[in-house]
Amino acid sequence: MAATLPLPARAGALAHPAPDDEAFWATVAAEYDLPQDVIQLENGNWGAMSRPVRAAYEQAVARVNRDTSYYARRGMLADLSAARTAVAAELGVPADEIAFTRNATEALKALILGYNRLTAGDAIVYADLDYDSMQACMESLGPRRGVRVRRIALPEPATRASLIDAYAQVMADEPRLKLILLTHLSHRTGLVIPVREITAMARARGIDVIVDAAHSWQQLDFALPDLDCDFVGLNGHKWLGAPLGIGILHIRKGALPRIDRDPAEDANGPDTVMARIHTGTLDYASWLTVPAALAFQHRIDRAARAARLRALRDRWVRQARTIPGLEILTPDDPASHGAITSFRFRGVISPQANAALAQRLLEQHRIFTVHRTGAANGACVRVTPSLFNSASDVDRLAQALSAVD
Repeated sequence: MAATLPLPARAGALAHPAPDDEAFWATVAAEYDLPQDVIQLENGNWGAMSRPVRAAYEQAVARVNRDTSYYARRGMLADLSAARTAVAAELGVPADEIAFTRNATEALKALILGYNRLTAGDAIVYADLDYDSMQACMESLGPRRGVRVRRIALPEPATRASLIDAYAQVMADEPRLKLILLTHLSHRTGLVIPVREITAMARARGIDVIVDAAHSWQQLDFALPDLDCDFVGLNGHKWLGAPLGIGILHIRKGALPRIDRDPAEDANGPDTVMARIHTGTLDYASWLTVPAALAFQHRIDRAARAARLRALRDRWVRQARTIPGLEILTPDDPASHGAITSFRFRGVISPQANAALAQRLLEQHRIFTVHRTGAANGACVRVTPSLFNSASDVDRLAQALSAVD
C-alpha cells in the first residue's frame, strides 16, 4: 500500500493548489485505495471514499451495530441533526430546508410525484439528457395527472445560449406549461446547463422547476443559492465521497406547500421538508459519516477541486479533438462541463458499438470507461476522471483513442 501523505489544511500554503500541480494532487490520490490493474476513468456511478472517510464509516458501523437502540434513543438523533446542519452549511441553505434521503433518485421522485400544482391539460417538460428514472417519473404524470408530457432533445453541440433558447422556445410553445425538470450536469454526456438563467425565465412565467443536481454537487463549484431554485435533489455518495446511501432533498421554505407530504407521514405531524420523504429505517452509519466526508473535502479548496477536475477533462479532450472522426459531446466553455465528458466516433451511434469500444479500451489498454445511451443523437462513451486520477492517466486515454481504427 502506498504511503499516505498528509493533505495541507484548508488555510495552509497549498489551500489553493493549481490544477496542474501534479505533486499536490498526488498527495490527494495517496489518500485512496485504488484498483492496481486498471486506470479507473468511470467514477460517475459512485465515488470512492478516501481512507479517512472509510475509517470514520467503519467506526460508525461498529457503533450502530454494537449499541443499536441504546444509541438510537440516547443521542443518535442529535448526531444526525449535526450531520444535516453540516450539509446545509455546505449547500448554503438553512438546515430546515433539507432532508436526508438514500440517493438523489429518491429525493427527485418525492419532488416529481409530490408536485401538486398540476391540473388536467397542463404540460410538463423533460429532456433527453435527463436521468432515466426521472424521465420515467415525469412520464408517469401523464396518466396520473392527465397532463401532456413533452420530451425535448437538447442541442448537440450545445452552447449556453442555445440551451437557453431551447427552453425559451418550449416555454413559448406551451402556454399551459407548469413544470420543467432540469439536470444541472448530465450523467450521459457531462453537459452543464445554465440552470439559474432557465429557472429565472420559468419563474417569470409561473413555471416551476425541479433540479437534478446528483452529479453537479461537489463536482462543480457552487452552492444552492447560486442556482436560485426551489426544488433540488442531490447525491452525497458521488462527488462528496460519502458512503453509499446518501441523498439530499432540498425544498425552499416558501415552496414547501407545492410538494405533498409523503403518504406514510402523519397528516397531523409537523409540516417540514422531512415530512415530504419517508424512508423507514436507514443505514444510519452512512449519514453519520457525512461530516467526515465534508471535512476531507474541506482540506481541498472547493474552487481548486472543480478546476482540477475540469483540467483533467480538458487535457484528454484537447488531444482527442485532433483525432479524425472523434466527436466530443460537451463544449469547451468551462461553464458547460466539469469532469464528465462523453465522446463518440462519427456515425458510430449504436449502444452495441459504443459498448464494444469501451470494452476494447479496457481489454487492450486497461482503461475503464462506460458507454451511455439516451442522447438523441446516439450512444456514446463516458469518461469520468476523479481527484485520484493523474495527468498521465488521461494522457493514456488520449493515446488509446488515437489507436482506434
